[in-house]
Amino acid sequence: MRFFLKQSIQGLLILWGTATILFFIFHALPSDPARLLLGQRSDLKTEMAIRKELGLDLPLWKQYILYLNDLSFLGFSSVDENSQLFRVKEDEIFILLKLGKLNFILKKINLKNSYQTGRPVLNTILNFFPATLWLAVFSLTLAFLIGVLLGVLAAYNKDTWMDRTIIALSVTGMSVPSFFAALLILYVFAYVLGDITGLPMFGNLYEIDLATGESRLSLLHIILPGITLAIRPLAIFVSLTRNAVLEQMPLDYVIYARSRGLSERTIFWRHILKNSLNPVLTHATGWFASILAGSIFVEYVFDYKGIGFLIVQSLEKYDLPLLMGCLLFVSFFMILINFAMDLVYRALDPRIELK
Repeated sequence: MRFFLKQSIQGLLILWGTATILFFIFHALPSDPARLLLGQRSDLKTEMAIRKELGLDLPLWKQYILYLNDLSFLGFSSVDENSQLFRVKEDEIFILLKLGKLNFILKKINLKNSYQTGRPVLNTILNFFPATLWLAVFSLTLAFLIGVLLGVLAAYNKDTWMDRTIIALSVTGMSVPSFFAALLILYVFAYVLGDITGLPMFGNLYEIDLATGESRLSLLHIILPGITLAIRPLAIFVSLTRNAVLEQMPLDYVIYARSRGLSERTIFWRHILKNSLNPVLTHATGWFASILAGSIFVEYVFDYKGIGFLIVQSLEKYDLPLLMGCLLFVSFFMILINFAMDLVYRALDPRIELK
């Protein structure tokens, strides 16, 4: 219970810090949301009405309080519909406590509406996020499986040509930026060798069937961006696995297992590999978060419509609510990943205490 409470408090503090930094950075930008919403055809009266509706006519500290109120499941709303605090529909709230003219409520998170589409930001993010999640899972799984395999081969063939080749490839993979690898892979495997590989240059995880108008899953579009994002973590996993296996091989328990007459295959699967995976799994957590962050440019290069594509698009169009919502959502998801992996570590190694 103490562990869950501690992790929850830390997660909330990180989210609060991220939200606060984003709020003041975006409010320092030389932009006027009212003008962005109205475009070229605007008049002063309409502009002032928009600014009042968005709460931009209020002092900065009041805007900050309302901003935090919108981001929380728990918050306040006013019984006066003209109040700036009245930001949710009555069917979207549950009144917990009445305090004079204010209601302490349980409500939905409000990330506001996109400047460009006018749609709720949260709904837009939830529509795009599954594509990024599948891409990250595919990339990490590919990197983990191939990285562990190559690391084991390098360890069992130490100081041979195979070991040196695998190490050279892993060093090269660690030094290649994702955006450069994306362009190179796109050109080679989709353009030059496209007729042989059959892999498309661009596309989303879900496609619209023009004949029926229905959405269908298209796994071919995940291969090239998935390989691109897997290159760097794969290189790290190779090095970690090789070093971990080499550390385990001369230990006493391995020597004892051999003295009992166990085969090398049994010793490897039951003992060496199991104990070698801990450092790899530890780094896999961080790399999952890195893949989510690195997908921004990769998704844009492959026109793969996920959160990364959405972030770049919101930057291009100066859609601040959408950009802030995407960054906050990714931060929240990363906190959940770290929390889940702490539990996984505990399951893999009971000696780790959840403090």
